[in-house]
Amino acid sequence: MSRKNRKKKTKVQKAIKVITIILIILIICVGAVIAGGWTYINSMIGSVNQEEIDENAIGINEDTLENLKEYRNIALLGIDSRADDYGLGNRSDCIIIASINQSTNDVKLISVYRDTYLQLKENGMTKLDKVTHAYSYGGAQNTLLALNTNLDLNIKEYVTVNFDAVILAVDALGGISINIDSQELSYINSYIDALIKSSGKSSKHITTTGMQVLDGVQAVAYSRIRYTDGGDYKRTERMRTVIEAMVDKAKTLGIGKLTSFVNTILPKISTNMSSGDILSLVPNLMNINFSNSLGWPYTTKGITFDRWYGVPTTLESNVIKLHKEIFEETDYEISEEVKNISNQIVTKTGYKEE
Repeated sequence: MSRKNRKKKTKVQKAIKVITIILIILIICVGAVIAGGWTYINSMIGSVNQEEIDENAIGINEDTLENLKEYRNIALLGIDSRADDYGLGNRSDCIIIASINQSTNDVKLISVYRDTYLQLKENGMTKLDKVTHAYSYGGAQNTLLALNTNLDLNIKEYVTVNFDAVILAVDALGGISINIDSQELSYINSYIDALIKSSGKSSKHITTTGMQVLDGVQAVAYSRIRYTDGGDYKRTERMRTVIEAMVDKAKTLGIGKLTSFVNTILPKISTNMSSGDILSLVPNLMNINFSNSLGWPYTTKGITFDRWYGVPTTLESNVIKLHKEIFEETDYEISEEVKNISNQIVTKTGYKEE
């Protein structure tokens, strides 16, 4: 069996994950339809699994705090746990940064490719490894450390969900509208079959292309398709498409559906955000606008050591482009730490900017 086919078989058989922006959906929906019902909102938010992190151990430097003070960046993590388990040993198969411009209400979604070769910390020691392993080594706090250290970011908040929560979320919304193309149709049903088996949820095959309403199993299956043109890069685009479709659908629902959605999903979420932190999003997100979404790094080159890695070419140039494009830092100067990590990656792989 070829390496690609072995990899495909493993991915289909393992638990299927995707990340949602559930807390942001909650704020948009509840804030819009339950005006003044703060006691009720606080009660619902209280069902979220709370976890504290050490903000002194997540790699944010003073220059970054000042430069990105207008942006509230939240890490959205989809982990490879099929139960309500958010602890060590789970990999963050999906990492999306929701970047909120607090002046304009624009929200940009940045998908960080799971195989990206970055500097991580394991048992107090730094190493170059796939960013997906940061969660396994040290949970959400360690993932924030990896993102802030390698990308010069100011992420203090995170939301974690497992794959079961996404299926429930889409079903609670009554399905979402997604356009299926011919390549996706060729793969989606094998993912649906695997999800039915692993989740115990019922669903059915997709038989036609075009715009159609997908249930939870079908939506997660769509988000996990990897072997069309674009590979893993296209897969992360599909994940963002699912998120945006969920937000669009949530905005159209009445109070009954929204209440059911909230009560079903919130116990499946883990976060370090307090009720006050979450509610503070309301003024900014009542008129949310998804202004852009992208996959990061922009340029990569594959390499195989003990396994396959996606090497940013180079980390330095990819971080500079991110800050100029997403955060409009035309005069951005890369930190010495990112420059050093970039040099380490070049030394280890031999891959320089092409």
